[in-house]
Amino acid sequence: MLEVEVKNVNEHETWVQVIGDVNIQTSPSLRAKLKPLFEQKGGDIHIDLSGVSFMDSSGIATLVEGLQWARNREGHFVLHDLKETVNDIFVLAKLDTVFEIAGKSA
Repeated sequence: MLEVEVKNVNEHETWVQVIGDVNIQTSPSLRAKLKPLFEQKGGDIHIDLSGVSFMDSSGIATLVEGLQWARNREGHFVLHDLKETVNDIFVLAKLDTVFEIAGKSA
């Protein structure tokens, strides 16, 4: 099961907290929560991944899509507090140079 909570801090900043495994079964629900955030121009999207201990390629693909949406609307897409297991996936795929990643959690 995946929990996704969206908090609009202000008109220019939204935080999304993700809790649970992001895999082929759960990534569509993450995508469904992210997609409406990209209907307006500008603004920063912050994804808190501190509650995610596993992510497969479908989860990565969902975040890549989010990054593309953010760039298309001239906003930032920042990943926060990746656990070591999730961070390792980004490093192995060399996506740590593509995404803006702020902090790692234990």
